[in-house]
Amino acid sequence: MVLNKKISVLQVLPDLNSGGVERGTLEVNKYLVSVGCRSMVISNGGRMVKELESDKGEHYKLGIGKKNLFIIFSLFKLIDFIKKNKIDIIHARSRLPAWVCFFALKLTKRNIRPIFITTVHGPYSVNFYSSIMTKGDRVIVVSKMIMQYVLKNYKIDKKKLVLNYRGVSKKDFPYNFKATERWLKIWQKDFPQTKNKIILTLPARITRWKGQDDFIILLKKITEKNPNVHGLIVGEEKNKARFINKLKSQASKLELNKNLTFVGHRSDIREIMSISKIVFSLSKEPEAFGRISLESLSMGIPVIAYSHGGVKEQMLEILPEGLIAVENINLVASLANKWIKKGPEINKTHSFMLKNMLEKTFLVYKQAIKDKCQK
Repeated sequence: MVLNKKISVLQVLPDLNSGGVERGTLEVNKYLVSVGCRSMVISNGGRMVKELESDKGEHYKLGIGKKNLFIIFSLFKLIDFIKKNKIDIIHARSRLPAWVCFFALKLTKRNIRPIFITTVHGPYSVNFYSSIMTKGDRVIVVSKMIMQYVLKNYKIDKKKLVLNYRGVSKKDFPYNFKATERWLKIWQKDFPQTKNKIILTLPARITRWKGQDDFIILLKKITEKNPNVHGLIVGEEKNKARFINKLKSQASKLELNKNLTFVGHRSDIREIMSISKIVFSLSKEPEAFGRISLESLSMGIPVIAYSHGGVKEQMLEILPEGLIAVENINLVASLANKWIKKGPEINKTHSFMLKNMLEKTFLVYKQAIKDKCQK
């Protein structure tokens, strides 16, 4: 490994379909290319590959996030890939791919072995399998909550830990962003039930802990005082048919069919949030970071959030009055009704910027290479 040469970075994750981890991978890829690095990603593919490649990143399809017997073949393919491409940094963003990387590096000669970086994106179940995310030469954590989780549950040299908040792009999510007239026309054609309504939005993956059931109860309470409100549940519905049906049944029993729309996965979440009066973060378990709430706040859209996890860390700096004790739906409804009449002032400037996250990630890479060269 030589200082001052073009750095080759390989990010590894299960797939590139949707989610904060995937979006962060694309952002780091774009930044690495802009500073003259060779940027590669290994995953099992997905809808975001096209964007990665349009940003001049290289994608290689390899199923190292699949739990099956064929993963042993992926291991040897990865070893061969490392040797052929002279990788300097391997950055693993998920547990199974991290294990594959770990064993691949063990079977790679020391003089050509890349530096191993991991990012702990969430509070995984505490066990040996999850411990791989703490075995990097550097271990990035995305919030103070995650740093505390790692220190509490794993034996790790604190010097290896790097706190690096994920960030939001001012260019992509500018303050007072407005959707275009063209987008609005298409939206109102597709969802005419939302026209001239007060929009309240819960953008979150459809799963039992993300709070969609709480949002439905909340919506019922709000519509009793504000019948012109319409709620949107935005999120990936794939493989969640039973839970979706349960949620729709719950909404029907509460007579909310005219006040609630399930819109599924959307790539225009920015525009949807821009037409929303309030965005909600109602996860019953603490979010490691909470990207969506930060994007909403960056555009000046108020957020009401349960007071825990990484979302709490953002809200304390940007909109502390939007924090409510977990599952206190009555207080959430009360605050929502208040903000429907008059929204709060939201800080335009904050420290959770994409530029900060990208620069710090690259600094971690460069410092790790420098330390290795000096050994």
